[in-house]
Amino acid sequence: MEAWNQLYHEIINNELLRAALLFGFSFLAYFLAKKFIVETAHRLSRRSANPWDDLLSQHKVYNIAAYAVVLLVVHFGAHFLPRFQPVLERLVEVGWTVLVVLLLDRLLSVGVSAYERHPISKEHPIKGYVQIAKLFVYAAGTIIALATLFNRSPWVFLSGLGALSAVLLLIFRHTLLSFVASFQIVSQDLFRIGDWIEMPKFGADGEVIDIALHTVKVQNWDKTIVVIPTYKFLEESFKNWRGMELSGGRRIKRAILVDQSSVKLLDDELLARLKKVHLLKDYLDRKLREIEEYNRSQGIDTAASPLNGRRLTNLGTFRIYIEEYLKHHPKIRKDMTLMVRQLAPTPQGLPLEVYCFVADTRWIPYEKVQADIFDHILSTAGEFDLRVYQMPTGNDLKEGLKALWNPKSRPNA
Repeated sequence: MEAWNQLYHEIINNELLRAALLFGFSFLAYFLAKKFIVETAHRLSRRSANPWDDLLSQHKVYNIAAYAVVLLVVHFGAHFLPRFQPVLERLVEVGWTVLVVLLLDRLLSVGVSAYERHPISKEHPIKGYVQIAKLFVYAAGTIIALATLFNRSPWVFLSGLGALSAVLLLIFRHTLLSFVASFQIVSQDLFRIGDWIEMPKFGADGEVIDIALHTVKVQNWDKTIVVIPTYKFLEESFKNWRGMELSGGRRIKRAILVDQSSVKLLDDELLARLKKVHLLKDYLDRKLREIEEYNRSQGIDTAASPLNGRRLTNLGTFRIYIEEYLKHHPKIRKDMTLMVRQLAPTPQGLPLEVYCFVADTRWIPYEKVQADIFDHILSTAGEFDLRVYQMPTGNDLKEGLKALWNPKSRPNA
């Protein structure tokens, strides 16, 4: 018994030992609170069907309870250290302020996560506004904590901020610009989460996955992530493909190069062959009748020269064939622009451009349809006695040199 009394008096008289015990009890209280209160709350959340419990657990709202227990232990144990009691009580007040700020921060995050589970969040994201609210919470918490720590009125610090307004504007310049940009992005519906945007200056070509106060995250099609400052969307141009997706048609605008030396008037042999083509039969019957009536009405003798009167060409007929092919294609939108046109001749050949819209806006189906169309065009050009232009390859040069050095291999040798 005397040993316990002696130990008690030692603790009472030894301030350093009392401080160590207070620290030890605080650590033990934190460990027990985390073990029994926090982990129990997490376990109950996992068992509960309520989604809010999961969000509170995900954002570690329950963990604040462990810190609150520590502050309570320090608050009630401060009177054992009378010399440090005023300082400890002030630090506890600052600690409560910090905990309230953390609690508000995490509750706001819970609100954002709950909101993002609804489809409307893609059209009207609130993450940027919530981050502004968090900035105000942290600013207010910092002012209150400093006022408590230095035993001054919060208005003293607020009046000091007025004098530093120019410096604060410089420090928070990007934050203010980002806030304005976030407001305009949402209010004008410039883009949403899930939109496909292109911003070449920043190497962005993919889907928007996050719109925050300071940054917009874009996941490119190669799965890389591009982070763009939000305010840059007010300074730089970008392309949003949402209109294409909403229209239900994705454009094909691609040309093949026709060797201009292969363009010619239709002769009887080629005409007879093309009349057997189902897609051209009605067109050729109608066009030949129209040309014959025109030439007869003008008294033109077409037998005297092929240059007399109107005639069909293999290129023009091929162009009509492609148009008919596209009109009968099940994956092409008939209610949107559809044409095959010639562009200005180039040294590489005459561009024949296909301009139409695929009914499926998804990337892979779109590419398949486009590839099928041009596979068909390239493979049928020869049926019209047309040649598709391409630069000479190594094999072309090899065959040419072989024919040059081996006269027997020449066709007319």
